[in-house]
Amino acid sequence: MSGPRVALLGFSIECNRFAPVATMADFTGRCWLEGEAVVTDARAPVSAALGEMPGFVAAMDAAGPWQPRPILLAMAEPNGPVADDAWARMWALWREGLEALRGQVDGVYAVLHGAGLTESLDDPEGTLQRLVRDVLGDLPFVCSYDLHANVSEGMVRDCDAFVGYRTNPHLDMRERGAESAGLLRRLLAGERFHRAHRRLPIVAPTVSMLTAQGPYAEVINLGQQRAAADPRIVNVSVMGGFAYGDTSFNGMTAVVTATTPEAAEALALDLAREAWARRDRFVAALTPLEEATQRALHSQVPLAFADVADNPGGGARGNTMFILRAFVEAGVQGCLVGIIHDPLLAAAAHAAGHGARFTARFNQPQGTLGADDSFSHRFDAEALVVALSNGEVTGRRGIYAGTAMRLGPTAALRIGGVTVVVVSNRAQCADPAFFEHLGLDIAAARAVVVKSRGHFRGGFDEFFSHDRIVEVDCPGLTSPILSRFAWTKLPRPVLPLDADTHWNAA
Repeated sequence: MSGPRVALLGFSIECNRFAPVATMADFTGRCWLEGEAVVTDARAPVSAALGEMPGFVAAMDAAGPWQPRPILLAMAEPNGPVADDAWARMWALWREGLEALRGQVDGVYAVLHGAGLTESLDDPEGTLQRLVRDVLGDLPFVCSYDLHANVSEGMVRDCDAFVGYRTNPHLDMRERGAESAGLLRRLLAGERFHRAHRRLPIVAPTVSMLTAQGPYAEVINLGQQRAAADPRIVNVSVMGGFAYGDTSFNGMTAVVTATTPEAAEALALDLAREAWARRDRFVAALTPLEEATQRALHSQVPLAFADVADNPGGGARGNTMFILRAFVEAGVQGCLVGIIHDPLLAAAAHAAGHGARFTARFNQPQGTLGADDSFSHRFDAEALVVALSNGEVTGRRGIYAGTAMRLGPTAALRIGGVTVVVVSNRAQCADPAFFEHLGLDIAAARAVVVKSRGHFRGGFDEFFSHDRIVEVDCPGLTSPILSRFAWTKLPRPVLPLDADTHWNAA
């Protein structure tokens, strides 16, 4: 076999400091690939990994001969900080794998998230990048990141090309993996890149960082326009950040990779200025639960209701009852709710069987799900089991398209005019397949409630246009109302929390 030898590794989890700790089971239950399994999965028709590694491998395959040298790709659903013992196991595998490749590889590609935490580290991605440099030296090294990355100095320093997503919902993961492959090929051919970044004191609420429209979209689009007009610009990544990481380096950050340091510095500064000029628009505008309930009762057109404060895609538990209880008690009809994470209730539904009527006891006994009990309230209701499944689903649209998802034992329960999907493995409701595999017809529903902040927009857009989406204000671990959290490390002052925030562009 000929061609460049490329080390492959990855660590991808979005960590909410206020959520329960993530354990090894969160990774092995979602995506844990060692050695050749990384490449086998990437080349499979349906992969366990999200799109970056499959996109990278496909692009490298298409570009010519190469020799992959995979180590470990570990991915988990968003959660709290990673347990130190789980991180130690990953670290040992990465270190062992890298040391075995010392002097045996020509380049490196890493799939990273950028908003990871461990119990002891605020910057595990930067720490992993430093390990790569320490062991392998100054080899061409490309890293891709989620656009919710909190960008540390080390993350920018210890790579040769910094590639962030451009879409939110994340629909371009394969493309960014493919772009990373192209950049690595250029580096292997002898080009050298320079990176620059500018961080702003803006910790934008998650709901203000969509890329179809709004201030964030405008800055991203401007960056791409500038890149297209200047051949020195290799990549532009405007990273919105993840507030709930609560790190000292939180803040919207423009990162530019270019063939000259002057081009990188100038564009990073210009984009930071453009984002700062839009600072007053990075706010959360939510609909109160009472108003949302009335809209569900009386709307003449079908609506989607986003439970943005209980988004498993941001580390929330996916089991708060605020919207479900309100809609059931108000008598909302023709409503689908999904997906509720409650393995005990899913097991009870399977034990009862299809067609059975029983008392559905959500969040009982309280606390057994590792949830924050201040949000995960009990709710009991008489229910009919209308469908059951093993939860083995292939994503159809959006972030999970073509991805093998394991929801565990799953049930659809009808409570009055509401049908709720209950799963055993926590995930955000970002794909219509989570309803459809149970025979539920989204197009026939008058209201659909999703426990998701924004990724559902990439999956449910065939049913609900932007003007038919209602973001509901409820309590939860991912509330976009940032004043509700007890921040300990967030740099202050910062917008939108502190009105007297200033930024010096010099």
